[in-house]
Amino acid sequence: MSLALLVLLFGSTNSAIAAQVEEDPGAGAMALDLVVARPVGLVVFGLWSVTYLATLPFSLLGGNAGDAGKALVVGPAESVFVRCLGCSSPGRKGKAPR
Repeated sequence: MSLALLVLLFGSTNSAIAAQVEEDPGAGAMALDLVVARPVGLVVFGLWSVTYLATLPFSLLGGNAGDAGKALVVGPAESVFVRCLGCSSPGRKGKAPR
């Protein structure tokens, strides 16, 4: 089960990493994001991940484990880990490092 979770988490974020963000957040937005939004997002990511794992047998029986994983794990993970500081949408700001 954890392998499927890792594949869903890291396999689906490639498109979000490639997307560029055209936002220009200020210092206040960055500070608020760092102090409030990221910790709250991390907690939400953890709660939804546990929910996904708890409901995985039912999702597998229903045939929608991939959709559930994208909604409950990948979406919150992109919001926390693949978003520039202070930005509101997931993606990288500027060129991706090589």
